Amino acid sequence: MTIRYAQRDDVAVLTLDHPPVNGLGFETRRALVDGLDRALSDPKVCAIVIAGAGRGFCGGADIREFGSLKALAEPILPSVIAALEASTKPVVAAIHGACMGGGLELALGCHYRVAAPDAQIALPEVKLGLVPGAGGTQRLPRAIGLEPALNMIVSGNPLSAAQIAAIPGQALFERLIEGDFAAGVQAFAQEVSARAGPHPRVRDRRVEHPNPDGFILFARTTVASLSRDYPAPQRCVDCVEAAVKQRFEVGIKMERDIFAALMMSAESRALRHAFFGERAASKIADVPEDTPVRAVRKVGIVGAGTMGGGIAMNFLNAGIPVAILETKPEALEKGVATIRRNYESALKKGNLTPQKLEQRMSLLRPTLDYADFADVDLVIEAVFEDLGVKQQVFERLDATLKAGAILASNTSTLDLDRIASFTRRPQDVIGLHFFSPANLMKLLEVVRGKATAKDVLATAMSLARTLRKTAVVSGVCDGFIGNRMIEQYSRQALFLLEEGALPAQVDAAMERFGFAMGPFRMSDLAGNDIGWAIRKRRYMEQPQLTYSRVADKLCELGRFGQKTGVGWYDYRAGDRKAHPSALVDDLVVAHSKAEGIARRRIADEEIVERLVYALVNEGARILEEGIASKASDIDMVYLAGYGFPPFRGGPMRHADEVGLFNVLRAMRRYADADATGRQAGSWTPAPLLVRLAAEGKPLT
Repeated sequence: MTIRYAQRDDVAVLTLDHPPVNGLGFETRRALVDGLDRALSDPKVCAIVIAGAGRGFCGGADIREFGSLKALAEPILPSVIAALEASTKPVVAAIHGACMGGGLELALGCHYRVAAPDAQIALPEVKLGLVPGAGGTQRLPRAIGLEPALNMIVSGNPLSAAQIAAIPGQALFERLIEGDFAAGVQAFAQEVSARAGPHPRVRDRRVEHPNPDGFILFARTTVASLSRDYPAPQRCVDCVEAAVKQRFEVGIKMERDIFAALMMSAESRALRHAFFGERAASKIADVPEDTPVRAVRKVGIVGAGTMGGGIAMNFLNAGIPVAILETKPEALEKGVATIRRNYESALKKGNLTPQKLEQRMSLLRPTLDYADFADVDLVIEAVFEDLGVKQQVFERLDATLKAGAILASNTSTLDLDRIASFTRRPQDVIGLHFFSPANLMKLLEVVRGKATAKDVLATAMSLARTLRKTAVVSGVCDGFIGNRMIEQYSRQALFLLEEGALPAQVDAAMERFGFAMGPFRMSDLAGNDIGWAIRKRRYMEQPQLTYSRVADKLCELGRFGQKTGVGWYDYRAGDRKAHPSALVDDLVVAHSKAEGIARRRIADEEIVERLVYALVNEGARILEEGIASKASDIDMVYLAGYGFPPFRGGPMRHADEVGLFNVLRAMRRYADADATGRQAGSWTPAPLLVRLAAEGKPLT
């Protein structure tokens, strides 16, 4: 059932009942029009209410229909709205919870709207690279005014019904209903049933503004500067301008044409891929959605350093008590002070109240004794990335923790199965790889060991939602998904330095491509010594793997990045801006000469292709090996954790946009150009890439 029809006195109530968000799929749209017709034909019905079941009114389009014929089957949403507007009996939208996208457009097509004060109202289509497609850009400015409507449409961010009701002259809500919502809606519907028609239509209102041309020019300039790689926000301005200057019929056609064009754009395809990918990441083929999860009421953290403290903040923010352990009192005091300082910084910015700060700090229990972990449900180890150190920690945890407690490692590269073998309960061991700064970064790699129990995995995924993280499951391998791929990306960046590029050119090329920061700025932020430690391990474990030693020479000078004030770039006190270093440029050039490599001019296009295709090739290997279960999981890792440009959808999605045939051609070209043979194996294509390209199939 998608629509429930009920009659209360002389009011027909049509309740959207299509879990999880009452999406406006084909069956719902058709049932809604059928319910409307039934109410119109019943002489006992004097008013019609459209409401939503469960926790919200309507979340908009049914995302499960995206790209299918059902999405275009009549009645499409504009047809439903036209039927509502033409109703001879008053139609009331009763809004509680979420009213988003097509749900708001549906409500705008009703004659009247009432809402609970805390209802969340938004047109978020811009976040999918689209404009609203069922009149949102034309009706919302008429309902609440030009400026607030344009701000909502361009940002896609929600406002509460109470906030909107406070806008002078707004006509979106006739009334806010506190207390018994159903009773308030019924009373209002009976009240308007006595009003003489015709009943008001939002489309018939004018958009009032003292200087619409000036405001639209200002908005257009501002939006253009903030959305360089995203066409949708600028097209939103075009549509809203039409609402001001054109007849409704002209504006609605323009909106629909723009919506259809954006649907075909690479940017929207990428953003929709990310939207679906984030939801798909939580689904694990062999772990049913109804798998029982273990209760996590209290958490232990081993290590109060930068990572341990950041991890602890995630749980404190969620209201979960944390015991944090260090081996030395001074390290523990420093860690707790850093956590408080981070909260005080949020307080100064207005993002936290003094009460919330103290509440969160009160949940934190510093300790020097493993015995204080005896009652925790989950412990996360965040100590130095050394297998011997982790063995000591896990043996202590195994001896201390209660039965059923989950033992998690924050390791970023080490073998989780080896770590699990240090315990007598490998089924309770899992990897929870947070990304730095752990209290801010969205990504959480959930590493599944060969013995990890399904309920432990389900608990980790559920916990990620509580912490508001994007969780992606990875199998066990060196570096898991993200760091295994970034190693190949970094190798290519260093080879480019040897061949003729300089750090600033490489970073600038990748940032123009859309990365949040290039590889050398990223390395300086993370700490160049971290990569150095990994390379030293590689030299012993995989001597056949070639690396440029230019980064080692940098580290030998103590240039570890922002934390030392010098790295690939120079940094000034109190300023994180990266200033190109003449010393580093000279070091790079001298290294090339010492290695007998003739430097050449390297185009930005080559820089981008080599770095991105190195990610793609390794990602294909990861997919083929089953380390990642689907290509979209790899994309989510890079979108949520590594600053890959969202408008490109992630490395695997980008490869599909370019075409796998073209990706392979470029890889072969770079392999042929490697005259020195230093990159041997780097451009050997993953068999999965070769097979899919030959079959004309995509990765995603």
